Amino acid sequence: MPIGQHIDRRGPRGSWRAVALAAIAALALFVAPPRAGAQNRNSSARNDITNRVQRETAINLPSLHPLVERVLPAVVNISSELTEQAQTGLPGDEGDQGNTPFDQFLRRFFENQMPQFHREVMALGSGFIIDPAGYIVTNNHVITDAHKITVILQDNSRHPAKVVGRDPKTDLALLKIAVGDKLPFVRWGDSSKVEVGDWIVAVGNPFGLGGTVTAGIVSALGRDINEGPYDNFIQLDAPINRGNSGGPTFDLQGQVIGINTAIYSPSGGSVGIGFAIPSNTAKDVITQLRTTGYVTRGWLGVAIQSVTPTIASSLGMNAAHPYGALVASVNPGSPAAKAGVKQGDVILEAGGREIKSVHELPIVVADTPPGHPLPLVVLRDGKTAHLVASVGKMPKQPQVAMAEGPEQASGLGLELSAITPKLRERFGIPKDVEGVLVTNVANGSPAGALGIRPGDVIQSIDQRPAKTPPEAAHELKEASAKGNVLLLLNRKGISEFVGLSIGHGSSPG
Repeated sequence: MPIGQHIDRRGPRGSWRAVALAAIAALALFVAPPRAGAQNRNSSARNDITNRVQRETAINLPSLHPLVERVLPAVVNISSELTEQAQTGLPGDEGDQGNTPFDQFLRRFFENQMPQFHREVMALGSGFIIDPAGYIVTNNHVITDAHKITVILQDNSRHPAKVVGRDPKTDLALLKIAVGDKLPFVRWGDSSKVEVGDWIVAVGNPFGLGGTVTAGIVSALGRDINEGPYDNFIQLDAPINRGNSGGPTFDLQGQVIGINTAIYSPSGGSVGIGFAIPSNTAKDVITQLRTTGYVTRGWLGVAIQSVTPTIASSLGMNAAHPYGALVASVNPGSPAAKAGVKQGDVILEAGGREIKSVHELPIVVADTPPGHPLPLVVLRDGKTAHLVASVGKMPKQPQVAMAEGPEQASGLGLELSAITPKLRERFGIPKDVEGVLVTNVANGSPAGALGIRPGDVIQSIDQRPAKTPPEAAHELKEASAKGNVLLLLNRKGISEFVGLSIGHGSSPG
């Protein structure tokens, strides 16, 4: 049998199987090419989608290098030298074991005879140049108590700086360095156009490392962190650490929209919550510092407080959405007094701006130049009134805008007395404060829960003057029947409205 020949001995059944296998193979030859083509098309489509996403991502998230390259030369490091007296471990400093007369004599002797040792303490911060002549913005706390300030430029050159002006209330300062050549500088942006979610870039000197760039977004606007009377911070999530203070926050156009000032950090490091002074606030302050060396602000002459839900209910306002600034006192002869503002008014608008929270009013007033009119809308006796105040100049130390037997205020746990000369002296009540004196507060009473204490003076009840203890007790009884009472209390010369809810449990307002 020739090599290569094969005889199938399986008969007809084997032949049909062979034919079937051959047919399947032939069909596969025709089907396979289209399947391969579909796979190629799917792969190509996926590649197109990936490329398109990459292109769009590249467009939406460009490199920040061009921006950083442009602004970084204008950002500086600031080194402040402070003198701190070192502890000397003098005799008599051993706690309870060093309290004998002899120990005290030794302490006084050594304090007078031993030289006082001092050590230099360095405070590091950041700043930025706003003028090629060498004017630099930073935080006031970066240079407070410094006897020597050095500005370090990006080329590592060091230059002594002098303080042009400081404003502790906004924590801003303006420095000046003398350099022969014109310096790189950055421009102010408009912080009123900043929106939550906008991308920002922060540059500074964290932990003394030198020029460092971080990026993030605007997390919130108008933050009040109880740092001062004009808090209106921009909240950022860009990593900001110690040493970033005074450094700039830029928008994507390279303009300064904030000055990094504070962080919220239980650990001392960045947790993604930083705060920057808005550029519009800083720009006005820095302009005044450069011109005069100090800041002049508008003054209205009122002491104000928040409108709580309980107080809002007492005034006939919507307790679910309280707003405005409640006037606790009006300084005699102040712009507010001349305009007709009264104690108990709620200032709803100032200068055409709605006062949503109490901290907004000082900002509006401070930004109004002295002598300029400030239109006010106030709520008084359930009705709105329109007033116009001529804003004054804020004084350096503005004043705060402050013989019968005991009477029991039924249901409130208060004991009330007339203000006698002895009681006035005992509780330190100013001579010009009149009303009814609280001489005792029952434990667990509604008044006690509110925080009222002996020595407080009730000046008015539901905005009616409190004249005598019996009258005050009667008015409190009538007012408490309504469920809410609005009291004007004076504590050591400071007046404040408080709202008290009475009924299914009392709660301070």
